[in-house]
Amino acid sequence: MKWKLPSGVLCDKKVPILLKGKFYRAVVRPALLYGIKCWLVKISHVQMMKVAKMRMLRWMYGNTKMDMIRNEDIREKVGVAPIEDKMREARLRWFGHIQRRSTDAPVRRCERLAMVGTRRGRGQSKKYWGEVIRQDITRHRITEDMALNRVLWRSSIKVVG
Repeated sequence: MKWKLPSGVLCDKKVPILLKGKFYRAVVRPALLYGIKCWLVKISHVQMMKVAKMRMLRWMYGNTKMDMIRNEDIREKVGVAPIEDKMREARLRWFGHIQRRSTDAPVRRCERLAMVGTRRGRGQSKKYWGEVIRQDITRHRITEDMALNRVLWRSSIKVVG
């Protein structure tokens, strides 16, 4: 029900779609991605976030899935980036903070998750936070040492939109 509160702005046909996109980037997306930096993200989590985002964008745009408009087209017209890219950016930004902090700083929960050993039980293997970060780093073609330079790190992980 909380998502329906900003409907006065998001559903108003008089409000330009780019302004709705700015509102989405400033208010809605930060609420969706709150705490994402410490999640052990699974494929199902990414899929749920994609669905929630596209439902919100279609709702803002005034269309339904029956209108047969591609997700990429709606995202482009509203001016927002794919949610999985923003999730990756948030994780990498947090990783940069961890790398630059002093050695006597307290260890947080998600940092402890990154330090957990590789002991695995039966069934599907668990994905640790550190493994997710390593995958993100290889996808962006960056190194962990780049995190020590804040300006370089921020510019190399930034996703526009």
